Amino acid sequence: MARFDPREVCALVLAGGMGSRMGGVDKGLQLLGGQPLAAHCVQRLQAQTAGVPGLIALNANRHPEQYARWGCPVWADGISGYAGPLAGFQTALQHCTAGHQSASPSGFTYLLTVACDTPRFPLDLLARLAQAMQFQGADIAVAGAPETGPDGRTALRSQPVFCLLRTSLAPSLQTFLAAGGGKVDAWTAQHRTIVVAFDQAHDDPLAFFNANTLTELNALENTLPPAL
Repeated sequence: MARFDPREVCALVLAGGMGSRMGGVDKGLQLLGGQPLAAHCVQRLQAQTAGVPGLIALNANRHPEQYARWGCPVWADGISGYAGPLAGFQTALQHCTAGHQSASPSGFTYLLTVACDTPRFPLDLLARLAQAMQFQGADIAVAGAPETGPDGRTALRSQPVFCLLRTSLAPSLQTFLAAGGGKVDAWTAQHRTIVVAFDQAHDDPLAFFNANTLTELNALENTLPPAL
């Protein structure tokens, strides 16, 4: 098995949504512990145990000048109308395959995606997704985390926007979107996709807690102080 090189990874913080459940604000710029949610995500990507990705970029459709202050490229969706996370995937893949500042002259080999409203995702996210992908020969590795449903039962639930995928899948995603597809799960199901469980004893059970509303953001502020 070839040694995994984080320099072949482009990491993308997805911050291009409408923030409708948060009153229409730009979610990635909402403050947690005095700094924007998306900035927390950039810091966690820089602190990944597998090594710093070759490039960290932000997918944002509003306030690009504010996101650019952190020194990362800012890429807007190539599809208008806030088309969802796959639109962010698509624009990143277009950059990834263009040979943009990567260890490979033909572009990045992998794309790692994370959501801006989940600022405590695991510091070993990249390491574990990459290891599982290589071991099982998969095209896409998606994180899975325990979640308790209304019935009180806890089950592993995939977190489709936290994934590592091969950039060679760019044409497939283009075709899927052109045909009117929009759901991440529906697209990943077309490929060799594995779910990597983040349910070990040492895993933070709230690592994938996402702040979709102001109430949830306040809960994050009060009970989950960000710490690397």
